[in-house]
Amino acid sequence: MTNQNVVASSEVKPLNFNTLFVMAASISNSNSPLLTNEAVQEPLAMLGGLLSLSQRNVMKRLEGKKVNNWVDSLRASSPTRAKSGNQEKSAWNLYHPSALDMFDQIISNSKGKQIVTFLDYDGTLSPIVADPDKAYMSTKMKGTLKEIARHFPTAIVTGRCIDKVYNFVRLARVYYAGSHGMDIKGPTKNRSHEKGNNGKAMLFQPASQFLPMIDEVYKILQEKTKSVPGAMVENNKFCLSVHFRCVDEKSWAPLAEQVRLVINEYPKLKLTQGRKVLEIRPTIKWDKGKALEFLLQSLGYDNSNEVFPIYIGDDRTDEDAFKVLRSRGQGIGILVSRFPKETDASYTLEDPSEVEQFLRRLVEWKRSALTSV
Repeated sequence: MTNQNVVASSEVKPLNFNTLFVMAASISNSNSPLLTNEAVQEPLAMLGGLLSLSQRNVMKRLEGKKVNNWVDSLRASSPTRAKSGNQEKSAWNLYHPSALDMFDQIISNSKGKQIVTFLDYDGTLSPIVADPDKAYMSTKMKGTLKEIARHFPTAIVTGRCIDKVYNFVRLARVYYAGSHGMDIKGPTKNRSHEKGNNGKAMLFQPASQFLPMIDEVYKILQEKTKSVPGAMVENNKFCLSVHFRCVDEKSWAPLAEQVRLVINEYPKLKLTQGRKVLEIRPTIKWDKGKALEFLLQSLGYDNSNEVFPIYIGDDRTDEDAFKVLRSRGQGIGILVSRFPKETDASYTLEDPSEVEQFLRRLVEWKRSALTSV
C-alpha cells in the first residue's frame, strides 16, 4: 500500500467494461487505494478472482504504514465482507482444487515416499472462535488426529504457545512447533517411522533471548489495550497476539495505533497481521517454513527424496511453509479457506470439517495399504 491521501468523490459513477479491464490488468502489481472502495470490489470480484489474488499486495505489514490504510485493507479483505461470486470461486479452484476431489492423485504422487503431516491449529484443526481459550477440536477431529499421529510423523505448527496447544491436543507422540515455530518440542519415545529420533526429547528455541522483551511488551500492551472493549492480548511465549475479533470495527484503528506506538519502541520486534489478530514477533529470520525444514531434518529427511510432506493451514503465516514446499519441489500445501485468496498452496479445503475428512481418508488409505502387504 502507498501512503497517499486519496480524496474520493461522494458520487460514485458507474464503471464501464473497459474501465474494469484496465483496472484488472494493473491490479496484481498495484497498491491502489481504489481497492478499499466497495463500489469497485463487487464488479472486480467477477473478473476471475483478480481482486482476491491481489489482496496480499493490499495487506502489507503494519510497520511504517498508516493505520487508517491498514484498517481499510482489512475491511476490504475480511471474509465476512468478501463478495466472492461463483465465477471467482470457480476460477480460483482451477488453480487450487479441492484436496478431497484430488485425493487419489495426491496419494499417487506420494507413492513410495513417507508422508509427514504438518497441521496448523486454529482454523484448521479447530474452528475460529471469539475466545481463543475455547478453540476446542471436535470429538471426531480428536479421534482422527490420534489415528493420523499413529500412522504418520505429525507436527502441530501454530502461533500458540506449546503449553496451550498441548492442552487442546494432548497427544504425546506429536511434534509441537509453537510461537510460529520458535518453540519446538518432539516426542520422547522412539517410533518406527522416525529415521532420526534417538529416543530423547527434542527442544529447539531460536528466540530464547527475546523472552524478557516479550514479557515486558506483554505487560505494556495489556495496560494499553484496557480502554478498547473486546481486545485481548495473548502471551504465546516467544510472540504476542492482540486479538480484535470481538472489538467494534470503529475501534480497530485506535487499537492498531496503540499497538504500533508500543512496538515502535522495540526495533527488535516486528508487527504483522493475521485473521483479526495482530502478531508481535522477534525480527529473527524464523517462521513456519523454517520450522518445517527443521522438523524434516530432525526426522532424518533433510535433502531426501523419500519424503512427502503435507502441510495444512489457514493463516497468512502458513504461506511461509507453502513456499518452502514449492521451493523444495516435494509434498503439497493445502490452504483452508472458503474464500479465494492468493496462496502458494496447491490445494484447498473449506473448513476444519473438510480437514477432518481429508485426514480420515489418509488414515483409511494407510490402513488399507498395510493390510494388503
